[in-house]
Amino acid sequence: MNDQCFSMAEGLISSSYIRQAQQARRTRESMIKSLIGQRRLPKDGWDEGTLRLFLQELALMDSNTFVGNAGVGEREARVVCPIVSQRHFGLGHGIGRSGDIAEQQPKAAGSSLLYKLTNALALDALRLSGAKEAKDCLVLPLATGMTVTMTLLALRAQRPNARFVVWPRIDQKSCLKAVDAAGVTPVVIESVLEGDELRTDVPTLTAKLAELGSENVLCVLSTTSCFAPRGVDKLLDISRAAKNADVPHIVNNAYGVQCSSCMRAIASASTHGRLDAFIQSTDKNFLVPVGGAIIATCSKQHGLPLIAKVSSTYPGRASVAPILDLFATLLWLGASGWQKLLADRVALFPSFKERLTSLAERHGERVLHTPHNSISMAVSLTSGGGGKPLTAMGSTLWVRLISGCRICAPSDKPKKVAGIEFVNYGSHHDAYPVAYFTVACALGITEEDIQLFLLKLDKTLTEWKKAQTVPQTVPQTVPPSPSHPSMPTLDGSQSSHAPTSSLPSLPSLPSLPS
Repeated sequence: MNDQCFSMAEGLISSSYIRQAQQARRTRESMIKSLIGQRRLPKDGWDEGTLRLFLQELALMDSNTFVGNAGVGEREARVVCPIVSQRHFGLGHGIGRSGDIAEQQPKAAGSSLLYKLTNALALDALRLSGAKEAKDCLVLPLATGMTVTMTLLALRAQRPNARFVVWPRIDQKSCLKAVDAAGVTPVVIESVLEGDELRTDVPTLTAKLAELGSENVLCVLSTTSCFAPRGVDKLLDISRAAKNADVPHIVNNAYGVQCSSCMRAIASASTHGRLDAFIQSTDKNFLVPVGGAIIATCSKQHGLPLIAKVSSTYPGRASVAPILDLFATLLWLGASGWQKLLADRVALFPSFKERLTSLAERHGERVLHTPHNSISMAVSLTSGGGGKPLTAMGSTLWVRLISGCRICAPSDKPKKVAGIEFVNYGSHHDAYPVAYFTVACALGITEEDIQLFLLKLDKTLTEWKKAQTVPQTVPQTVPPSPSHPSMPTLDGSQSSHAPTSSLPSLPSLPSLPS
């Protein structure tokens, strides 16, 4: 209702009541006006009524909702099931056009406006999480792996002769499959052991760039968030190597937005080296259903043209569902809600780690020392099970309704992923010296979740250890030393670390504060 309608209503209802209702309506309209004008997260999150009002008005801007519209095209946003229509708030046209996912649709002004605003809100959220110099971003209705593939395809159009992606190893299948799907060849750089933690072998990576030649390298694809005991890649060193080699650098920041150290590392690498773009999941970082990702950049020189190319590379129109999910969530949270969500996770991590350490020690195990990973934690698993394989503990945890734990046991059985054969796949390393399981203090976790998990884990480990047959001590990893023999890596380079047989018995490494 506009002001004229409210004025006319005063002839039917008490004018004082009408003016009060009119003021309430103006308050909501003022919130919408501020959003469109400022294009950033509101300080405080919106109430559900305002959210529904705005989404309904956006839907009414699309041609399929026009009164008297006669649609005779092959795509007229016709939705036969009422539940499906309600789920999408009547937004049926999707986003983009055949030439560009960010292009406006003549039939869908509301959907087009929704997409522009979502990109703006996502950019503001990334800046608030630590990437203060972020220049632009594009929300795609694709999960992280496919967004990496789209980015590599866009790079191929810019660098048609390049055919290699230099990739510090992370044992997560979608990363490698994303490279393979783009039709390029991954060159694996094995990680090196620094104490318990696996870190980037920067000298080997730098040498490999020189060996391959800059014109033949599509990009370096590094990683931030990952399963312990792997740490965040050394982004600053990699970005400097990429800059010196004149090679693009893409970061898989899958769930790193929730970690301020990951975002600061991205910002620093973008400032002091070359980092073209970083890619993150919407579901892990913003607590929405799976199906979306954000490609963003802090680089005006390299990143802005790349994002524009990704946008124009996307074939055809795209689903509005992941866009709508992120848009509504960010408005519902607001800047204060988003920052509180991030702060709550950070506050829980030290306590979670301390209690997990205490529990592990009671059962003769320890939390591995991984100071460069403040999301994932790894706990050694050295004995128990009564002859069962260590991986069987995963089933035990699952039966107790514990989800998210990964069991990694040393294995010399080869495994092929995207045509490349790995040894000890799952541990990010050919010869990680101890079995372990991982847990994560991820965004959205609560104190109640942690307490319940620790209670169930204690019972599970008690039962598991009762079946132990031969007492064992927890192997201790040691920092790499020139005196330790080198072991060959997948790409033929040498990675220095102590073999399992020569590991001395050392006291447990202390945990540093997060």
